[in-house]
Amino acid sequence: MSNKAPLNASAKAHTHREIMVILGGLMTGMLLAALDQTIVSTALKNIVEDFHGLNHYTWVVTAYLLTSTASTPLYGKISDIYGRRPVFQFAIVTFLLGSFLAGASQNMTQLIATRALQGLGAGGLMALTFVIIGDIVPPRERGRYQGYFGAVWGLSSVAGPLLGGFFSDHSQILGITGWRWIFYINLPFGIASLLITSAVLHIPKIKRDHSIDYLGAILMVTSVCLVLLSVSIYGPQYGWTDPRTTIFLVVGLILTVVFLYWESKAKEPILPLYLFKNHTFSLTSALGAVIGAGMFGAIVMLPLYFQVVKGYSATSAGLKLIPLMLGIVTTSIFSGKMISKHGHYKRYPIMGTAIMTVGILLMTRLQIDTPYWQISIYAIMVGAGLGLSMQTIVIALQNAVDFKDMGVATSSNTFFRSLGSVFGTAIFGSILTNRVGHYLASNFADLAKTDPKALDGFDMSQLGGITSSTAVLKTLPPVIQHTALEAFVSSFHVVFYAAAPITALGLLLALMLRETPLRTTQDYAAAREEAAGESLG
Repeated sequence: MSNKAPLNASAKAHTHREIMVILGGLMTGMLLAALDQTIVSTALKNIVEDFHGLNHYTWVVTAYLLTSTASTPLYGKISDIYGRRPVFQFAIVTFLLGSFLAGASQNMTQLIATRALQGLGAGGLMALTFVIIGDIVPPRERGRYQGYFGAVWGLSSVAGPLLGGFFSDHSQILGITGWRWIFYINLPFGIASLLITSAVLHIPKIKRDHSIDYLGAILMVTSVCLVLLSVSIYGPQYGWTDPRTTIFLVVGLILTVVFLYWESKAKEPILPLYLFKNHTFSLTSALGAVIGAGMFGAIVMLPLYFQVVKGYSATSAGLKLIPLMLGIVTTSIFSGKMISKHGHYKRYPIMGTAIMTVGILLMTRLQIDTPYWQISIYAIMVGAGLGLSMQTIVIALQNAVDFKDMGVATSSNTFFRSLGSVFGTAIFGSILTNRVGHYLASNFADLAKTDPKALDGFDMSQLGGITSSTAVLKTLPPVIQHTALEAFVSSFHVVFYAAAPITALGLLLALMLRETPLRTTQDYAAAREEAAGESLG
């Protein structure tokens, strides 16, 4: 009885004010991880020039993505065993150490290694934020707070390119090379997050007999890394039929099968396979992957359209994403308040995936001269769809799983969303590159027939340079530039046509969700006690 009392008390102990303070620490940590996915890409050009490392530049982004994605499910399981606060704080410290060392890097190899370390911390920040909120706020009340997480995602999608552009545009700030500040800026925020969580994050740890599935962890990390390497680096860079791509993908998939077999036999698996028997867990995992792919498809392609077709700078392109952010934030807050008020959640991912699909389809109307107000409407629709869907499926998931599986189930959902985003970005990027080459060839062949004089004095070998460096576009004569830009616009259309069926699949999955009554504070206290009873028994 004495063991259960504190748990019950704790379930009632967090007031709205206390939750908001804890939320402040969690959101700061999550913002750092989300920001680092977007802030570095804008500054990459300057970093590469400093280190003469053009041939390795994609690894700066991929190293972070690999370690953050692969480590996400591990954090959920380890926090289920050792408690949330120490594991979350380990993630913050790892991220800060990686940030400091990345800022101090002297060559490309050091930068790639320290980015991998940063990613290792970021995996915990992304996953455990949702887990901890799941611990302290029952599903029925969680809608009130979910809008803040939508705001973090929206803010990072705009602030990342803006800050990256600002720091990299300055050769020095306070005597330190400008681009190094994209890493050093993390330090004060990370320390603040560490202090806040130390002071206020008191979640009772349920003691369990535990054994860590080390082999399962190694198999999972290795298989995920190999598959992601083949999809995000070797496929787009060397071609999908290249031996490196094929070998990495095949070995990664074989290890995935071995991992699943091992998990079915392990005493305390890293990813319990019985979770997939839970209808809501399976559906929200698939839905998370679809939303991740759709989200990154829009967030990566739209700034590219602004920079290549409209000729905006990276910083301006970041600013032009504000409508997308407004869409995410407003609908996250709206759906969250409605869920807390009425207790119904299924309608929001249905509306969200439908609106997002329509928004992506409308983007196929983009042309060279499309006015910004029109693009803004499409961006708001995609953002609104994301805001209605992204946090809502986490509430549905956490409401459907046992309390003892909260950590591993929530972090697995984040993991599948990250996987979706990596696959989405790689697939859409490959489609774009492939189609640009195709349309450039066909458009210039048409131009040679209709207006051969326009090509007088133009070296057709320059076309190959356009696909590798779009900066060439600005140096071309008007007619040739317009023909090349038309090729890019047509290619963006194909990408958006490819993205729409993926988000439409999300709509089908959302329609299949089973809505169950959201647990209240009282239900949650009972679930905590039951979990404690099982672990003690």
